[in-house]
Amino acid sequence: MHILEGQRIARVVKTIFWMILLCIGLLQVLFIGTVIILENRNPGKTVAWLIVLTLLPILGFLIYLAGGRNARQEKLFRHKHMAGGRLESIVDKQLRQLSEDHVLFGYGVEQKKRLVRLSLQNSLSPLTSNNSFEVLTDGKLKFQVLFEELEKAQDHIHLMYYIFRDDQIGRDTQQLLLRKKRQGVEVRVMVDGLGSHKTSKRFFQEMRDAGIDVAVFFPVRFPFLSSRLNFRNHRKIVVVDGQVGLLGGMNIGDEYLSRDPKLGFWRDTHLLVRGDSVQLMQKTFLNDWYFVTRQKITADKYYPQPEPVGNMLVQIVPSGPDAEFDSIRQMFFTACATAEKRIYLQTAYFIPDDSLIMALKMAALSGVDVRLLLQGVSEYQVTYWASRSYFSELLEAGVKIYQYQKGILHTKVLIIDDEVASLGSANFDIRSFLLNFEIGAFLYNKEFAERLERDFQQDLQDSVRVDREVYKKRPLKDKLRESGARLLSPLL
Repeated sequence: MHILEGQRIARVVKTIFWMILLCIGLLQVLFIGTVIILENRNPGKTVAWLIVLTLLPILGFLIYLAGGRNARQEKLFRHKHMAGGRLESIVDKQLRQLSEDHVLFGYGVEQKKRLVRLSLQNSLSPLTSNNSFEVLTDGKLKFQVLFEELEKAQDHIHLMYYIFRDDQIGRDTQQLLLRKKRQGVEVRVMVDGLGSHKTSKRFFQEMRDAGIDVAVFFPVRFPFLSSRLNFRNHRKIVVVDGQVGLLGGMNIGDEYLSRDPKLGFWRDTHLLVRGDSVQLMQKTFLNDWYFVTRQKITADKYYPQPEPVGNMLVQIVPSGPDAEFDSIRQMFFTACATAEKRIYLQTAYFIPDDSLIMALKMAALSGVDVRLLLQGVSEYQVTYWASRSYFSELLEAGVKIYQYQKGILHTKVLIIDDEVASLGSANFDIRSFLLNFEIGAFLYNKEFAERLERDFQQDLQDSVRVDREVYKKRPLKDKLRESGARLLSPLL
């Protein structure tokens, strides 16, 4: 009798326990769901989070804590920027000149005044004319040029990468930096806490012990308790003596030299920069350095007067969740929406929002030659299948889509008409536009656009065009993969 009574009590307690757990889960979903809705997110992202919280309440709650909250974003980046009065005065002057139909630096920019004005206002990015740019089409050339410029350093080296690996090329770079430090050169290195989290602490400690200043952007210590996990510094910036710089899509790792047997051939693009644009890259680096270290570095020696090096018109555009506007996203949208002849886009990850999809479709329907060159060999399965989910509506509108077959395509290049080209760290995806800190160069130069177009045409030879009729007949399992990946893409 006592045994039966005990079993009944146990069942009652178990039932009460599960009811309490269910109530907590429902209250949790209701509470977090209300917070998400009140944040006025993108509708697609809101729906995605609500589905995750409903199907996986506990795991979804932890994921949301790690990377989904927007509430502290404004507070988090409130003191990120140092004052820059001189920059604001230059921007104001150029805006006045544009409003008065002043011919700014000659003919080239007159064809794209809207794009120039937008960048002046949404990112305080002045147009500069004393510039020269060299395209570095692969990792071998990029690291060769990088090492040559680092060897020439006399005063300081500022180096920022999302990924800095402890592998062969990483060690070679580290040893070069250690040697320059012994020669009396100031060396500052910044890496992203998530991108470089697999790199051993010992690797960076060796640099610190030698006197190199190393800063980590949002270290990942307790990911599920951190509101910072979602905000990553994806920029790749090198500045040497304030006179020469490098930016683009390549980090520091053996895979960028096609040395990783799992990934195989790696196709990427970087830029060597000289002239006025280097000062804008320097300012971006030192702003990020100030945010992480609270060291305010403003000495004139970091902004030397550039010698005449060329006549290329350029705007260096930084973008990130600390800014009032989504600068690079707005620049891409305006560039595509105002294109008259062609839009050639190369990107590793293609997960755009509805506005960018509409801009590409409208351009194609109005007769613009729109070509997208995307990954054909997947680096990450979810982003690969999410990208394919957009193919149908783009193909129907007349957009030509190609998938690169030679290896991993990691290039981030946009070419508009005959005189506008963009190259930087930002992919054509939601994460780059809204969550990552990125940087890009927008160049208004016919010869430079033609130079990038030659690379684009060469890459087309190593690609397969997506046939609309064949794509329609893809198997059901592919359609399910695409739909599932697209549903998750706002969370990536």
